[in-house]
Amino acid sequence: MKRTPVIKMKILLWATIQLLFLSSSTLSQSGTDYDPDNAGESIIDIKTFRGAPKSSYEKFPDFVIEGWTTTIPTKEKCAMDKSSVVTLRVNNNTIGYLTSSLSTKLIPAIYIVVFSVGVSANTATLWMLYFQVKSISMNIFYINLAVADLLFCVTLPFKIAYHLYGNNWLFGEAMCRMTTAVFYGNMYCTTLLLACISISRYLAIVHPFTYRGLPKRTYAMLACGVVWATLFLYMVPLFITKQVYYLDQLGIYTCHDVHNTCEMMSPFHLYYFISLAFVGFVIPLVVIIFCYTSIIRTLKAYDQKWFWYIKVSLLILVIFAICFTPSNVLLITHHVNYYNNHIDDLYFPYLIALCLGSLNSCLDPFLYFLMSKITDRSSAYLTIIKTP
Repeated sequence: MKRTPVIKMKILLWATIQLLFLSSSTLSQSGTDYDPDNAGESIIDIKTFRGAPKSSYEKFPDFVIEGWTTTIPTKEKCAMDKSSVVTLRVNNNTIGYLTSSLSTKLIPAIYIVVFSVGVSANTATLWMLYFQVKSISMNIFYINLAVADLLFCVTLPFKIAYHLYGNNWLFGEAMCRMTTAVFYGNMYCTTLLLACISISRYLAIVHPFTYRGLPKRTYAMLACGVVWATLFLYMVPLFITKQVYYLDQLGIYTCHDVHNTCEMMSPFHLYYFISLAFVGFVIPLVVIIFCYTSIIRTLKAYDQKWFWYIKVSLLILVIFAICFTPSNVLLITHHVNYYNNHIDDLYFPYLIALCLGSLNSCLDPFLYFLMSKITDRSSAYLTIIKTP
């Protein structure tokens, strides 16, 4: 009977231990959501051309914490910096690009060639169009194309200085936004105007009688107005988005080369650039291919010389292949990849493709030369097709 209190104490102690064990198990299950598929994996936020503010919480690999065996998902928190100058930190890949000879020597060299050839060639085109009285409706398209190219060339000295000074922007936030908008605007203005020219030639050759009854000058001015209005609306996001950031690792201000991770995570940027590439690249390309294929087929049926249209078609395809296709394909791929995987390793080749895209300002005047040769032969074709 004397051992009864001792037995009761043991039973009470055992029950207490079991309760404590169950309580700790319950707390460990409800405190974190453990995913066995992610056990032992590290969360590493890969940034190349996106920079993180100093005040943001960076993700880190598990192995830096002694005894850590599982991964707890964390969300990156961004501080709202309202100052005019935002300082970012980037990784070694970005630093390597910003200091490479390709970025500081080759790209500005290409821009210098584009500026020299583009200004002289487009100025000569405008001068010839001013004294030409034939085909006023087509001249409206060529004038708008030459003006867009000249406007782009005027902003190139700022980009040339930017790259030659080690990707250091010295002209302020407003000028950076304007230069970026003009850069993209010129690309898509060219594609849309080329599509308009192709439609005009398609109507003149495939449907000549309908074309002769149209108010061509009014339609040409209306089409150019729609192109400029569309471009303006599409360039508004580039005007209102911050483009200049300071990199304390290099002591430079970048323009449109590095973006804040806290500001570029919204789906709007993905849909914006995809729609921009679709409206400004895919649709014009489909229209141009259809128009010139139909033109060549019609001329061949009437045994007319279609060699000049072959030249024009090839030149337009070259412009699209060199200037527009690489940049737009990489543009879509880059933003989809970054939005889904937070990896932007395609931004480096994308910037090179954008540099090649500037060559369209040199090639467009040659297109005007070829089209003027075709226009001189249009009256003869219309006379033949009216003959029964």
